[in-house]
Amino acid sequence: MALATLLVALPAQAATDGATPTPTPTSYPYTIAGNVRAAGEPIAGAVVRVTGGDFVGEATTSDNGTWQVGVPDKEGTWQVELVQSSLPAGLAVPEGFAFTEDVEFGATSTVTRNFTLGAAERVTTSFLDQFLSRAANGLNFGLMLALAAIGLSLVYGTTGLSNFAHGEMVTFGALFALLFADDFGMSIWIAIPLAIAVSALFGLGMDTGIWRPLRRKGLGMVQVMIVSIGLSLALRYIYQMFVGGGTRQLPGAIATTVPGLGPVRLSVTDLISMGISIVVIVAFAWWLMRTRIGRATRAVSDNPSLAAASGIDVDAVIRVVWIMGAALAGLSGILWAYFRPGIKWDMGTSVLLLMFAAVTLGGFGTAFGALVGSIVVGLLVEVSTLWIPSDLKFAGALVVLIVILLFRPQGILGRRERIG
Repeated sequence: MALATLLVALPAQAATDGATPTPTPTSYPYTIAGNVRAAGEPIAGAVVRVTGGDFVGEATTSDNGTWQVGVPDKEGTWQVELVQSSLPAGLAVPEGFAFTEDVEFGATSTVTRNFTLGAAERVTTSFLDQFLSRAANGLNFGLMLALAAIGLSLVYGTTGLSNFAHGEMVTFGALFALLFADDFGMSIWIAIPLAIAVSALFGLGMDTGIWRPLRRKGLGMVQVMIVSIGLSLALRYIYQMFVGGGTRQLPGAIATTVPGLGPVRLSVTDLISMGISIVVIVAFAWWLMRTRIGRATRAVSDNPSLAAASGIDVDAVIRVVWIMGAALAGLSGILWAYFRPGIKWDMGTSVLLLMFAAVTLGGFGTAFGALVGSIVVGLLVEVSTLWIPSDLKFAGALVVLIVILLFRPQGILGRRERIG
């Protein structure tokens, strides 16, 4: 149902014929981007002009000095010019500085050109300051990872399914937030709740159309898991068909650093993201522990047969779990798009293994275990970059996971009775 909505709603990006004076960054499938800095500090309000053939496009640098211009094709040579008259008054420009440079696209849909006016001064940061800053980012990452991992854990606890398509449910929420905010022009504060609602309907549709019929046919967990892998691949390339292989940005990000946090550098968007994650997780915990359907969910997670014998409608509980899990995954995808930053067709897949790592570390089938495991994984991913290259930070978290499970195979909160 929601997948059909995606096929109908997502518009193809069409190139515009003729000269285009000022295209938006998302008007075309190819992007020339970069940043403008002077002595290590970003320059806001500078104009960058891109020309090629009959095409002319301009962009103004943001508060963090970044800019991007969409172009209609990747063939030929593009001229990128930093407009000197747009620079702040009194800014020293190095002698012989090149304000114009030609660029060409390679195999990707994006090419980068940075303008640096003068070298930055070397700043030395103590190990403790670096640790605190990365731990704060790790906590932020862990909280948004928890939103997705909790749903994944509850689905496993109630159905026994290890859903490899859960990463695409994360991507789904981000894509629909982009659709509502960017393509339909809605306020981001309206687009986000709508995207979460559509994600919940997507979860309901998946259970109604795929998983419940397979459960009734009595398919084994291995066969159902293979179906989830196939569904993951299908959804991933459907997303790519409609949004392309590039990265698109959700509007509304506030990059201003919050003052008064010492060595910790968090933007306003980071704090809002952490606040939303905490409120949603607390509300979910209250729902799971205090409401009738929440207690029924815990009972089904503990023992489905006994729950059914006690008069609990197991199918109804599983349906609610899919709705809740998909809604949480959609919200996680939206927050992840701001943290990355950007939305790509395979963004959910990039954190799928980390979600499984968090669920395994916390204890399969336990919602609170998924929360604890996600925070541990988030901290490990960010803090580990103090010792290992950032490209290996996900692998480092998985290695630590293996070491922990050697000493506690059931996970941190895992036990024989699976209780949410």
